[in-house]
Amino acid sequence: MHIHIANRGSDHFLKASYPVRVGIYTEVATDSSILHFNLNQEIIRAQGTDGNWPHPQEWLQRTAGNDWVYYSTGGYTGVFETTGEYYLPNLPYITNNALGGSPLHNRTVAALIQSWHPSLLALQAAGDRLPAEASAFLANAVRNDPLHLARRAQDLFAIIGGRPSVLPPDSRHVDYRVIPLTVCRGCLYKCSFCRVKNDTAVTPLSRREIDGQLDRLVVYFGDELANYNSVFLGEHDALLAKPELLCHAVEQAHARLGLADSAIAGSNVFMFGSVGSLLGTPRKLFAELDALPGRIYINLGLESADQATLDRLGKPLTSAAIRHAFTTLLEINESFPSIEITANFVIDDKLGKNHYNSLISLIRDGVDRTRDKGAIYLSPLRFDSPSRARLFTFYELKRHSRLPLFLYTIQRL
Repeated sequence: MHIHIANRGSDHFLKASYPVRVGIYTEVATDSSILHFNLNQEIIRAQGTDGNWPHPQEWLQRTAGNDWVYYSTGGYTGVFETTGEYYLPNLPYITNNALGGSPLHNRTVAALIQSWHPSLLALQAAGDRLPAEASAFLANAVRNDPLHLARRAQDLFAIIGGRPSVLPPDSRHVDYRVIPLTVCRGCLYKCSFCRVKNDTAVTPLSRREIDGQLDRLVVYFGDELANYNSVFLGEHDALLAKPELLCHAVEQAHARLGLADSAIAGSNVFMFGSVGSLLGTPRKLFAELDALPGRIYINLGLESADQATLDRLGKPLTSAAIRHAFTTLLEINESFPSIEITANFVIDDKLGKNHYNSLISLIRDGVDRTRDKGAIYLSPLRFDSPSRARLFTFYELKRHSRLPLFLYTIQRL
């Protein structure tokens, strides 16, 4: 075996067709596996190295919410075109299964999830001649067993008031590695089709509550703060918070969490918005956000520009409001360099032609030229099975779109 303490990976999240490790981590390698640990000596990645592992460039990754996610190449066929990333996160729960596959059910993959900690214990027992630094690392790492990691995740959810059921799709740019900070609970519309939001009434938090979360998050993440350069302002409509509160949250997240000083270059703020919060936000707020540190991503659920489809989805908005929000999105993206607003629309085999015609009218006819800012994400209404017809529809829409267009990989914290 070998133990490499404090490896320095890339200082950027790169889009590459090979594994890129970012930040600072410790690697423990044996003849059967490679294990990576963060600066709190918690396991964050695992990969089998024997002949039974599915693919030498695929790996397991553990999230801050304690989910194991399998990153597959998808055969490098269509993955980048459909998701905007070269690797496809295969999740342990049913959300977007558009590209198919279930590698977490693979016997070798499942065995590594179960065996990494016993293997670590065995290494510790056999390592009586290890250097002091390596011995100290192993002593800390074995204490972070699966039960402890599960409790740690629950501690994180307790700090922010519950587990975020979905992260903004733009957080793919940082591999979903975000520190969660709740600024406004609930969502505005309670659309009947939605399966990832909650029934909580819209409740903006106070400055004191936000600062209290930050105090606890600094303690919770500890040394591992050095590996984070991004924050997620939850829950489902942070843009509903008062402008001064939102600016305070962004400023304090940078200052207290050290986002701009991390081992990863740049800093980002991700959040959700809504049609109502976008159209009700004073223009001055966007100018103020644009002047703050980092890049700001705001994701909106537009769903459809066809009134019949909106009614069917149980979204209490008019198609005119959707179109107004879309033109506002384009205008803000054009006016403020550090702000990017993206939008979600639904797709399904059973949606009528008017839904797709109205969408094409927006993403092709409603945009004066091809732009690389303001991505459109398409979310299937049904998560249960892959669909060739759905992928055909996706590629047809992508052909028409003058904006970047991808499938929405619905991933929780």
